[in-house]
Amino acid sequence: MSRYAPVPFPDVKLEGRFWHERLETVLTRTIPSQHRKLAEYGILDSIKLPQPPPPLRFPRHPNGFTVQVFWDSDVGKWIEAASYALAHRRDVDIEARIEAIVDDFEKAQAPDGYLNCWYLGREPDRRWTNLRDNHEMYNAGHLLEGAIAYFRVTGRRRWLEIMERYLEHIYSSFGTDLGKKRGYDGHEELELALIKLYYLTGERKHLDFAAYLVNERGQQPPHYFDVEREAREGGDSKQRYVFPNYEYSQSHKPVREQDKVVGHAVRAMYLYTAMADLAAELNDPALKHACEVLWDDVMETKMYVTAGLGPSAHNEGFTHDFDLPNQTAYAETCASVALIFWAQRMLHLDLDGKYGDILELAMFNGALSGLSRDGEHYFYANPLESDGTPTRWDWHTCPCCTMNVSRLVASVGGYFVSTASDGVAFHLYGGIATAVAVAGTRVSLREVSNYPWSGDIKIHVDPERPAAFDVKLRIPGWSSGAKVMVNGEAVDVGAAVNGYLTIHREWAKGDVVSLDLPMPAVRVYAHPGVIMDAGRVALKRGPLVYCIEEADNPGGRVQRLKLPRTAELKAETRADLFDGVVTLKAEALVIDEGEWTTLYRTEPPRESEATLTALPYYLWANRGQGSMVVWVPEG
Repeated sequence: MSRYAPVPFPDVKLEGRFWHERLETVLTRTIPSQHRKLAEYGILDSIKLPQPPPPLRFPRHPNGFTVQVFWDSDVGKWIEAASYALAHRRDVDIEARIEAIVDDFEKAQAPDGYLNCWYLGREPDRRWTNLRDNHEMYNAGHLLEGAIAYFRVTGRRRWLEIMERYLEHIYSSFGTDLGKKRGYDGHEELELALIKLYYLTGERKHLDFAAYLVNERGQQPPHYFDVEREAREGGDSKQRYVFPNYEYSQSHKPVREQDKVVGHAVRAMYLYTAMADLAAELNDPALKHACEVLWDDVMETKMYVTAGLGPSAHNEGFTHDFDLPNQTAYAETCASVALIFWAQRMLHLDLDGKYGDILELAMFNGALSGLSRDGEHYFYANPLESDGTPTRWDWHTCPCCTMNVSRLVASVGGYFVSTASDGVAFHLYGGIATAVAVAGTRVSLREVSNYPWSGDIKIHVDPERPAAFDVKLRIPGWSSGAKVMVNGEAVDVGAAVNGYLTIHREWAKGDVVSLDLPMPAVRVYAHPGVIMDAGRVALKRGPLVYCIEEADNPGGRVQRLKLPRTAELKAETRADLFDGVVTLKAEALVIDEGEWTTLYRTEPPRESEATLTALPYYLWANRGQGSMVVWVPEG
C-alpha cells in the first residue's frame, strides 16, 4: 500500500484565484451566517437543555422520527468548519462563539460521560435504545470531528476532553465483551471520526473501536437492529422503520461480503471511507478488496457525470444500476462531499490516479454546486436538469449539507499534495504553496496556475539543500497530449504509471517543473443503459462539467436547444461573468414552440439556427430562476 500521506491543510496556502475566492467567501460570509441560522432555528438553544423542553420545531414524521434528533451533529459540523477557518485566519469572535457552545455541552454532559442533547433533554430514559434510527453515534462522530479540528487549530483541549469522556462511556457500553451491547450506528460517521482521533493521539483503543463498528456491521443472526427493536416496548415500537430492509444502512450483510452499493448514499460513503482507512492502518487485504469492488460498482453503474450520487429522494440514495434521472436527481451535496473523503482514502491506498480523477470531479462539480456564489445559499439536491422551479435556499430543515460544503472548502488545501519519506505527489492543481520534509531536507513547493480555467501549470521545487527524491504529478484521465518539462527539458509523459508521472532526480533551489494539460472542450456520452441520456450529450472541459442555463440562452426553456454532432465547441474567457470564467459556445438548433396550438400534431416542429452557451455546472442557479440542462439533445 502507498506510503504517501496528505499534507495537512493548515500547511497549504491557497494562492490560486479559484479556490482563494471560494475560501474567502466561506470565511467571511458562510460560517458567520451559518451560526446565525443555528441560533435562529433553535439549534443552539437545544444544547442548553431548556426545561421544560419547548415544542418541537419540526414535528415527527408518520414513522415517529424528527430531524431534531441529530441537531447536535449540525453544531459539531459548524465547529469543525469554523475551526478550519481559524487555521487560515484567527478570529476572536468565532473563537468566542465556539467556546460558548463548548460551555453548554460541558454543562449538558451527564456524570457518566453521556452527551446527546436530544436524549438528555427529552428522553433521558431511552438513550441507546434505537441506534437504527436516532443517530446517537452519528452525532457523537460529528461532535468528535469538531473537537479534533478545534484542538488542532487552537491547542485547546477542553472540548476534546469532553468528547473523550463521552467515548469512554461508549466504549464501556458497546463491544463484544460480556455484558456489553453489540450495537453499531444506523448512520455511519463515528467510525471515520475515531480514526481521525487515532491519528491525533496514537491511542490504539480508538482504532480498535472503529474496527469493531465496521466488523460488527451486518453480522447476524440475530441482527442487532432487530434485537433493539424487540427490547423497545416488546417489539411494538411507536417508531416504525420506514424502509423494508437493512440495505438502507448498509447493514444487510457483513461489510467484506458487500459487492453492490446500496441504500442511503451519504451513509454508504462514510462507511466506505472508514473501511479504506482501516484497510490501510490494519493492512487488511479483504477490506481493501471490498472497497475496490464497491468503488467499481459506483463508477460503472451509479455515478452521475457530475459525481453526484443517489438518484432517489425516497431513500436519499441508490436504486438500481443505471438509474440516473436528471430532473429528479437527488444527488445530495453531502454525498459528493463524502465521495471526496472516500476517494482521498482510496487514492492513498495505491496512489492510483483513477481515484484522484473522481476526487477532482466531485470537488469541482457535485460538491461545489451545493454552495452559492454569495456563500449564504445552498442546494441539498443537485439535479442535472431544471424547468426553472428549483431555487437555492438559505437554510433547510435538515441543514447537513450547509456545513458539509463549508468544511470541505475551508479544508480543501489538504487534498492537493501528499508526501512520503522519499517523495512528493501532486493530486490537484489550482495555485498553492507549502513546505514539506522530504529526503532529509525541507522543501518549499509552489504550484502556480489559473486552474481549472487553464492547464498551464508551473511547480517550483526549492529544497534547502540539494536532495534526490520523487516528484509525482497526477496526469488527469481526461487529459490528452499532456507535456512535462523540468528546467526546460522534456520529460516522457508516456512513462506515467496509474495516472502519475514520477520524476526522480536530485533537486536544487530554482528547479521548475512545467506541466501543460491541454483543455479542449469535449462531448461526453452515457452508457446505453442510462436510458434517460440516450441521444443526448454532456459537455466537459478539463475537470469541469458544463450546463446550459436559461440566463445565457434567453428566449425560453433551454430544453428547446439541440447540439448538432458536427458543431464545433469553442472556449471563451468571460471576464465579465462571475469574476472571470470560461464558457463554451457552439452553433446549435432551436425548436420553435410559438407555432404550436395543440398538444400533439403529425408535423415535426420547425427548427432554426441559434448559438448555444454553456456555463460550468457548479455555477448554475446564481442568477435567479431559469431552466437548465446538463444532457443536451444531439441533433
